[in-house]
Amino acid sequence: MRPVVVSIGGSILGDAAARVEPPQELAECLKGCARSTRLLVTTGGGPLARRFIEDGRARGLPERRLDRIGILVTRWNAQLLLLALGQVANHVAPETVPGAMRLSRRHRIVVMGGTAPGWTTDTVAARLAVAAKASHLVNATSVDGVYDSDPRKNRRARRFDALTYAELARLVGTRHTKAGPNIVFDPRAARIVARHRIPVHVVDGRDLKSLRAAILGKPFHGTRVGP
Repeated sequence: MRPVVVSIGGSILGDAAARVEPPQELAECLKGCARSTRLLVTTGGGPLARRFIEDGRARGLPERRLDRIGILVTRWNAQLLLLALGQVANHVAPETVPGAMRLSRRHRIVVMGGTAPGWTTDTVAARLAVAAKASHLVNATSVDGVYDSDPRKNRRARRFDALTYAELARLVGTRHTKAGPNIVFDPRAARIVARHRIPVHVVDGRDLKSLRAAILGKPFHGTRVGP
């Protein structure tokens, strides 16, 4: 069975990072899914990374250095999740996509954070999906799908049940210019999944029932992106 890639937004892990506690319920959901399919998981930086980045930007640090700060937080989130997963997953988060692929030969679940400046963990997830020939990519974020505007700011924002790759690309734009972007899916990642025709399921990562369904390819509450 082809593996599934899961990109977990740092906003889903933000509270755990602040408390320095492993996200146990999320880990149990992933372990349950791993009984049916192999998982390759990326973790974002979320609010904690953005706080560090904003502080560094106020001090005049260059964007590339701010990106590296964000990457360190994504790797910290990866280690927290690995603590909760235990023996079913790798013990140390790899720092490259090839490294993750090597570990996937030995573990049902492989978790990693960011890799290099300029690459969000959504983009890392998209690259993993290509390398692993994944059946689909699940984007677990802090909203229940893709909207035509930010639902946290616009009460009339409309959620899409399904989008084409081209429609997703129009919604997310062409690129981000600063470290720590807070967007539903990275533009570069959107181009990668479109080029390789990898289906994307966008779901609220706090809704573990929907997350599990999206991972296992079952009906879920969220947005499906495809041809």
